[in-house]
Amino acid sequence: MSDIQKARNILVAADRIHSEEAIARAVDHTAKDIAKALGQTYPLMLCVMNGGVSFAADLMRQFDFPLDFDYIHISRYGRDTSGGRLTWHYMPLTSIEDRTVLVVDDILDKGVTLAAISDRLKQMGVKKCYLAVATEKMTGRKKSISADFVALTVPDRYVFGYGMDVGNMWRNLPAIYAMKEG
Repeated sequence: MSDIQKARNILVAADRIHSEEAIARAVDHTAKDIAKALGQTYPLMLCVMNGGVSFAADLMRQFDFPLDFDYIHISRYGRDTSGGRLTWHYMPLTSIEDRTVLVVDDILDKGVTLAAISDRLKQMGVKKCYLAVATEKMTGRKKSISADFVALTVPDRYVFGYGMDVGNMWRNLPAIYAMKEG
């Protein structure tokens, strides 16, 4: 079976959790909340690659305040659907010392990745670190860290679309889908 057919089979078998319109409304609301909290701070926005790209781009287009932009690349999944050890690929070149930083990511699941990022930024001298996620997975378990801004919640299933991938596929979908359970 070709990769294209595998990708199409995954999508056909999945459940749509949030539509493009629901995401747009949630991003709008989240952008307003962030603007209230950070609009007077000239923050540094750090996009967590690769999953945070869609959310970061949508947020930035709504901000009416100046900010610096850079990215951070850390991963736990690779091509797998369950998290492994953290791999640091890239740290921002922009100085974060004594800066207000907004970290933007795709999902808060267990919180391991965001906690590691927050800890590393604190070690580097960040003044204040805010965390914004497109989605928070409702696992029913305690997380390592909480986000300051959450656009949407998703069920405790493997989700993809809107920046999140399944086997490195379907980040480009404008809606969010969940794999079938079992």
